[in-house]
Amino acid sequence: MSGWWGAKGRAGGPRPWAGRVLGPRARLRWAHQILGGALLMPYFLLAQVGVGMAAGGGNAFTSLPMSLAAYAAALPLAAVTAVFGPVRPLSVTAVRALCDVPGEGLAEGPARSWAARGRTSAWWTLHLGVGAVVSGMTLAVPPMAVALIGLPFVGGWREIMLEAGWLGGGTDPYAAPLLGLALLAGLAGAAAAAGALLARLAPVLLGPAAADRLAAAEERAADLAVRNRLARELHDSVGHALSAVTLQAVAARRVLDRDPAFVREALAAIEDTTRRTVGELDAVLGLLRDGDPARPDTAPAPTLAADLHGLLARTRATGTTVTARQDPGPAGDWSWLPAITSREAYRIVQEGLTNALRHGTAPVELRISVRGGKAAGHHDAGGRDAGGDRDGRQDRDGREDRRDRELEVVMTNPQARPGSREARTTGGRGLRGAAERAALLGGSVEAGPYGGGWRLRAVLPLAGGDR
Repeated sequence: MSGWWGAKGRAGGPRPWAGRVLGPRARLRWAHQILGGALLMPYFLLAQVGVGMAAGGGNAFTSLPMSLAAYAAALPLAAVTAVFGPVRPLSVTAVRALCDVPGEGLAEGPARSWAARGRTSAWWTLHLGVGAVVSGMTLAVPPMAVALIGLPFVGGWREIMLEAGWLGGGTDPYAAPLLGLALLAGLAGAAAAAGALLARLAPVLLGPAAADRLAAAEERAADLAVRNRLARELHDSVGHALSAVTLQAVAARRVLDRDPAFVREALAAIEDTTRRTVGELDAVLGLLRDGDPARPDTAPAPTLAADLHGLLARTRATGTTVTARQDPGPAGDWSWLPAITSREAYRIVQEGLTNALRHGTAPVELRISVRGGKAAGHHDAGGRDAGGDRDGRQDRDGREDRRDRELEVVMTNPQARPGSREARTTGGRGLRGAAERAALLGGSVEAGPYGGGWRLRAVLPLAGGDR
């Protein structure tokens, strides 16, 4: 039936206006207006009491002037209540379901600013006010139209309608059906016009304000930041582990018969690598599932201070020669580093080693040093830290000195021959992730050809303290 009413251009079919007035969209909008009339009823009943008291006890249901006064008094009451938060989500839901308005043009959630609340109040008042008028017409017009259409065929209706004032004394009873049909057409046209008006004004009054757009942009940025962080963690931990395990397995297979000791060492390294990676993967999946990066049942994030030695050992177990130079000290005591710097520096070193394993050739040279100021971790003859007291705490001079210091990570290795399977690309997800990690700390990452080989250089400021 709806397809018949909405048909256009068919031979013998209805005119296009019929679909706009009685089609599925028009009927849904009509229902939306009736919903508005129902929502106005509590305000109308409350206003009726006030109008009746002001009029000395009259009944607004039996007096048209009092009904109009109660209707006029109910609209400000509706406008006041519309400033509360749930009104806009309720209105947006109804508009999307019944008014055929695209959801992109409507705001999400409660109104945040007074300007948005004012527009919501205007919409709420307009919807309820128009809906009440259309609802009243919907209740009153159809019975009257049916009576007019049946007037020539039902005896006694003329007298009843004359007594009710619906007809003049000289009205031709056979013209009454045309009047009834005109009333029905007028009702449908009025409902369709009101529905189109509300649909046009909905994006204007319920659309997102500047504060809503800003909140949505911040939410998208936060979501993107979390997704990028997860992507970096998965790429660095799982990607490095797979590269290392692949090379360890290949090296073990090549010397399986000649060097059983090396094979045992490679298998032990594979076992250790996979065990650690499973723990890191569980931590990342826990963050993805629960949004909690600090669950007690997940492994802590690796750091330069605690895990660099194991990372270098697992890389060397692949048969790759790695020469590491660290300042302060040959053992690389990085326990004094801020926690976030230690974590991000470890991941950057891990990414550099992963790239060397995938695309480069041995040997790999790694240098980690502190530039500028006094490097913490150096002790004088009395055991005092060069930047603090005997307990390793920074004094005033040490804290000020940290602002000028930077952690520098430089990794170089020969570049694979152009055109070979291992030939290096100009940078992928891993290098972008390393650059993002450095940018979080206010540092930078450079990677590219250097002196006939390949160099990765990261500079991380040490200001900011532990986090």
